[in-house]
Amino acid sequence: MLFLIGGTGLLVRRNPLIMLMCVELMLNGVNLSFIAFADRFGDVHGHTVVLFVLVVAAAEVVVGLGLVVAVLRASPRATADDLSALKG
Repeated sequence: MLFLIGGTGLLVRRNPLIMLMCVELMLNGVNLSFIAFADRFGDVHGHTVVLFVLVVAAAEVVVGLGLVVAVLRASPRATADDLSALKG
């Protein structure tokens, strides 16, 4: 359910900060399912995968938030459509 809410928010909202938060919500939805299946089947590997995904997600947030803040400082009303024009 968290994955669907995040995916809907990603498709509907155009603010880069909100889109980043929706991607993180999607990752947490997947992590929750990993934890649920790991507990259901008594396997520790699901917990290990979640820990690894959380570390990678933290690095993603640091880089993504830095980029979003830099873009929003330059243009406070920037949307994802405006950012697609920056492609090289």
